[in-house]
Amino acid sequence: MLIDFFLHLKASKLPVSTKEFLTLLEALQQHVIGHSIDDFYVLSRATLVKDETHFDKFDRAFGEYFKGIEALPGMEELIPEDWLRQAMKKHLTDAERAKLEKLGWDKLMETFKQRLAEQKERHAGGNKWIGTGGSSPFGHGGAHPEGIRIGGKSENRSAVKVWEKREFKNLDDNVELGTRNIKVALRRLRRFARQGAAEELDLDLTIAGTARNAGWLDLHMRPERHNAVKVLIFLDIGGSMDDHIRVCEELFSACRSEFKHLEHFYFHNCVYENVWKDNTRRGSERIPTLDLLHKYGNDYKLIFVGDATMSPHEILRPGASVEYNNQEAGAVWLRRMTDTWPHAIWLNPEPEHYWPYRQSIGLIHELLGSRMFPLTLDGLERGMRILSK
Repeated sequence: MLIDFFLHLKASKLPVSTKEFLTLLEALQQHVIGHSIDDFYVLSRATLVKDETHFDKFDRAFGEYFKGIEALPGMEELIPEDWLRQAMKKHLTDAERAKLEKLGWDKLMETFKQRLAEQKERHAGGNKWIGTGGSSPFGHGGAHPEGIRIGGKSENRSAVKVWEKREFKNLDDNVELGTRNIKVALRRLRRFARQGAAEELDLDLTIAGTARNAGWLDLHMRPERHNAVKVLIFLDIGGSMDDHIRVCEELFSACRSEFKHLEHFYFHNCVYENVWKDNTRRGSERIPTLDLLHKYGNDYKLIFVGDATMSPHEILRPGASVEYNNQEAGAVWLRRMTDTWPHAIWLNPEPEHYWPYRQSIGLIHELLGSRMFPLTLDGLERGMRILSK
């Protein structure tokens, strides 16, 4: 079974070696882990994957091979406590769900502080206290349309604030594209850059011309061959963007190969005072957005990539970031960035016919001056056309 798993990873073009596979087998023989499929996933990834940029590719290959398997043979697993907790969740009818009141930002935060001060024990399945399941706006796994998620996995994606440490993965810039059309669409910018490119010395023609002129220098110039366009790409990561990892990796990989002058940064939901280049170090190695505004000139093309799906508070209000208390609203930073880099677009992986139903998408669409395009081949063509003007 494990030999077939190893061959499956090789077929998925992961750079795994026989030595690493033997290390995995030795760890299993030493009973480093139990027979849980989750434990085996952590161990196999730690022993077989040498570079964190391959984590997403490994996850897909692992999921394909072990689909439907709950545990490795030879071990009966107890029902996880989280499953039991979720079983307590209330199943609300549409009428009951409609009765749940959205508190609004100020009242929500005030009520949350009050609950923290009053609550003395754990609760589950209720409608008031911080707990698991139920219809309270505080906790996780519940059905309230708006609230603060404390721990647990995101299910309804309606929280306006998240109190937990979340780990995001870097996008793989070595993804093998399923189509070359994304690259073709991006080359519209390259053709534009060549038109105004500087010239460089053609050494071969200069030597030949000088020889023909009996030693008199005959300079020959030629247009600069490499792509001179400069691109800043800001990538939304985590949360609802997990549904779009594949298409974003394809775009990121294509940008890496098509643009010589490319700088990338990550953000979550909306851009605020800090961004980062490595998701594994986003807590310790953040980059002030203000520094970027001063570092890169206005000849750079600015591309945002994100689904723009969030609470409108995150765009319009200070302190409303889903993860921390930002000093200034996201709209302030978006305006600063588009003022500094006026050649800017937003690429949205969400289908365009969904946009009118999401308030946050409408807000960002307006802030970008209607320069939001779907992350499709047609959307890329339209976006590159705007950037090349």
